[in-house]
Amino acid sequence: MDLQLTGKTALVTGSTAGIGLAIAERFAEEGAHVILCGRSQAKLDEAVKLVAAKGIARGVLADPATAEGAEALITAVPQVDILINNLGIYEAKPFTEITDDDWRHLFEVNVISGVRLTRHYFPQMLAANWGRVIFIASESALVIPQEMIHYGMTKTAQLAIARGLAEQTRGTKVTVNSVMPGPTRSEGIVEFIRSVVDDKDAPEADREAEFFAKMRPLSLIRRLIDADEVAAQVALLASPLGAVTNGAAIRVEGGIVPTIA
Repeated sequence: MDLQLTGKTALVTGSTAGIGLAIAERFAEEGAHVILCGRSQAKLDEAVKLVAAKGIARGVLADPATAEGAEALITAVPQVDILINNLGIYEAKPFTEITDDDWRHLFEVNVISGVRLTRHYFPQMLAANWGRVIFIASESALVIPQEMIHYGMTKTAQLAIARGLAEQTRGTKVTVNSVMPGPTRSEGIVEFIRSVVDDKDAPEADREAEFFAKMRPLSLIRRLIDADEVAAQVALLASPLGAVTNGAAIRVEGGIVPTIA
């Protein structure tokens, strides 16, 4: 299927690994001009090389979790057609041990980074009468994990921001949506699962099974999601073919969320 993304400029934050890299690769395959950003020059160079093998890509060394980093990114990339706010971090921590600084840090990285960039690019999209803003949230926005409540809070905030922005797109060809992946395979999630299961020395497949049985029992697929599976949904939403989906929180989480949302 041709997603009609040829020639569109797409900025993907947090794109040196995981879901962000998979999204960047998918956009490149579809003919978009992809801008990746990251904080490590070595990782950024490696990611750009992978994406450039599939299409047009360049990298910008910047951290939009800081005001200075966001400004540097905007200066390097003043205009885009598609903005994917994917940058995010998580940690498992008992609620009583989450400090004020922990709350602030996760909110700054997961929420404010996207706010900064959207504040710049969204008005341009409205003026051009075409654009896509997509926040990569999580099923944790609706099913708050007891082991990382502060993370869930940031993902709920993303849903609220996306919906509020979508209300401002009435009658235009601009859309703003959220995507809610479930636990997605990456080096980070494998280590996260190890940190929260009882038998930390069990084979990886057994640790994954214990995680879903005890900590994500509502999952219908009972496995980690592949980043490519999330990227496919994001690419469709970013495409002109996804024009009728606006203001939505799209579930790509394997059935963890049991109710219609």
